[in-house]
Amino acid sequence: MRIAFLCSDPEHPVVPRLKAWKEDNELLHDVEIAHALDELRPADILFLVSCSHLVSEEQRANFGRTMVLHASDLPKGRGWSPHIWEILAGAKVLTLSLIEAADPVDTGDVWAKTQFDVPETALFDEINSLLFDAELKLIDEGIRMVKNGESPSPQAEAGRTWYPRRSPSDSEIDSEKSIAEQFDLLRVADPDRYPAFMNYRGAKYRITLRKMDHDET
Repeated sequence: MRIAFLCSDPEHPVVPRLKAWKEDNELLHDVEIAHALDELRPADILFLVSCSHLVSEEQRANFGRTMVLHASDLPKGRGWSPHIWEILAGAKVLTLSLIEAADPVDTGDVWAKTQFDVPETALFDEINSLLFDAELKLIDEGIRMVKNGESPSPQAEAGRTWYPRRSPSDSEIDSEKSIAEQFDLLRVADPDRYPAFMNYRGAKYRITLRKMDHDET
């Protein structure tokens, strides 16, 4: 099969995992990874992974199926960065949905779902690793379902919620609150693209959180 991936940001941490998947599956599929829609040739399946592009119905016609990976239990958690919002709300188990791309966004039929645990001590890179493992699992499942002639199921209408798009200001730490109160915000902040920061005494400070080995002092 011809498989295409569209990820908007070439610096996104999922890109190396997609490249590794491509190498692992090069004998089974013709795989292409792109960061702009006009870079892609027609394919049997287009996977939208961490993709901010709006792919129109006309554009989707170039692909047998266009599937979206969305890190929530849809229809709950439509919108932006759902797994971040859910961890900030205290979630310890996350659901990842694989859906058919549709208009409006995040409303498409559901191909498959999977759940994974997120330890309370997991930092940004560890959370990403767990999420990417789940994404690759659903990518394999989506390909299997298409090859077997299976179809997705309509998304439920009840229980719809929507998350807003996060901005750099959402990573701001309040100097008047304790570290414990803001630990989840510290651990989900992208240290490279959207680092946690604090304004204090007229200056702005970048905050980095890193685990120490047990033998470190």
